[in-house]
Amino acid sequence: MDPTLQAALAALVGVVVGAVGVLGWHVSDRLQHRPAPQPAPLLPAGVATVLSTLRSSGVVVDEHDTVLKASAPAYALGLVRGDRLLIPELAELVRQVRRDGQIREREMTLERDLAPPLTVNARVAPLGSRLVLAMLEDRTRERRVEEVRRDFVANVSHELKTPVGAIKILAEAVEDAAEDPEAVRRFASRMRVESDRLTELVHQVIELSRLQATDPGDLQGVVPLDQVVAEAVDTSALDAASRDVTLVVRGETGLAVRGVPHLVSAAVSNLVANAVAYSGDHTCVVVETRADERVVEISVIDQGIGIAPAEIERIFERFYRVDPARHRSTGGTGLGLSIVKHVAATHGGDVKVWSVEGQGSTFTLVLPRHLATDTGTPGTEAAAPASPTTGDLQEGTI
Repeated sequence: MDPTLQAALAALVGVVVGAVGVLGWHVSDRLQHRPAPQPAPLLPAGVATVLSTLRSSGVVVDEHDTVLKASAPAYALGLVRGDRLLIPELAELVRQVRRDGQIREREMTLERDLAPPLTVNARVAPLGSRLVLAMLEDRTRERRVEEVRRDFVANVSHELKTPVGAIKILAEAVEDAAEDPEAVRRFASRMRVESDRLTELVHQVIELSRLQATDPGDLQGVVPLDQVVAEAVDTSALDAASRDVTLVVRGETGLAVRGVPHLVSAAVSNLVANAVAYSGDHTCVVVETRADERVVEISVIDQGIGIAPAEIERIFERFYRVDPARHRSTGGTGLGLSIVKHVAATHGGDVKVWSVEGQGSTFTLVLPRHLATDTGTPGTEAAAPASPTTGDLQEGTI
């Protein structure tokens, strides 16, 4: 072959090979930079965002019962751990919805490890062809409130029967004794006692209702304790005088607390009235106030019948009486200490009890203190004098 032709063919082959190489490099580079195919998203658009903002518990489960997404409350309530539902009843409800595609709603009680049971309203619905969405609202507090109200209504109905029934019987006795003026006067006096007891019961039921309807904004008021204590002592003064029970006021003056005046007054009045009612004749009831930088303590000390240790945990229950046999003579309704407990809890305070059977009791109401520097109100900062000793007991006697 002609050497010139051979050189030309070699050059042509080189060009072709080079062109193929360049083309191959371009194809390879394009393949490398081509975006990888993305699988279709399993969760519908926006579902994850919605679940992340929910205050209720929301869970999305796939066809294998795997949790794909859950809201923070679902984890906090112990409904989900990792990618699994922990509540068998809820998991079964999810499977039922997946089978037939029907929306289901059910209230259920969820038992949890090392935690109180929850009452929830569960609504489960299909989310596309493969997923199921479960929404749960915690109804535990609502059900507890309903139960308390139901018990309260039942208790009130029972307590009302006693004075109402007694008034009816006494009215019939008055009719039968119309010709006996002495008997009429005796029965009329008993009717007045039962009427007073009924009035007191209705008053305290209303007080409890007002307490439960308290607006949190009202709790920022200023309540001068000198006035509250004076009113409480004055309210019980007649009952105390009739049995020669001495009422003594001592401690710091000029103190104030934050709260609702009529509720704080009701709590202190109930403590003083209870102390007088359960004290023996010719004894003493002391109302003492003291404070530190944060709280004020109002202690009511009596020399009454005392409380057994087993009963101290129950004395704040509605309608509970330490000595049921004495309630007719004392006129108690069993609601006074319940009101005190609610006032303390509503105001962010507490109530403490010390008692020895046969020696007496000390009830201490603890409430947040209000200082003059809080609002610039003059005359509310305590002068903090030294607390009197027992020998000063008669100082401030009413």
